[in-house]
Amino acid sequence: MQIEIGSGRNIKVNEAHATEINSVVESALSRYSDHITLVKVHLSDENSDKKVGHDAMRCMLEARLEGRQPIAVTHYASTVNQAVDGAADKLTRMIEGTLDRQMDQRRERADPPPPVQELPDES
Repeated sequence: MQIEIGSGRNIKVNEAHATEINSVVESALSRYSDHITLVKVHLSDENSDKKVGHDAMRCMLEARLEGRQPIAVTHYASTVNQAVDGAADKLTRMIEGTLDRQMDQRRERADPPPPVQELPDES
């Protein structure tokens, strides 16, 4: 699973912070890493021009699952770390639900069809 981190012009992500973000995302999604090819992390400060308000830090996570459309979630919080944690939790639940539905569909297809009863010949 590859992780790419990007940020808006008002958020600077140094190497230590990038390592921490990678760790949080990898840890949250480790159960599903075999199904995930890429995770994109985008951080932004929604109120950077106003300098007021809370829950202005935004983390958008996009996961690319093998053979499926990308899945994206967004979480707002007071700090970048809280936004990353919240988005990672949301993405984990969304991937879990998606893969569970996929497994259920496979199980349904794997069940043998019910036996066909032939009607007695009335001749």
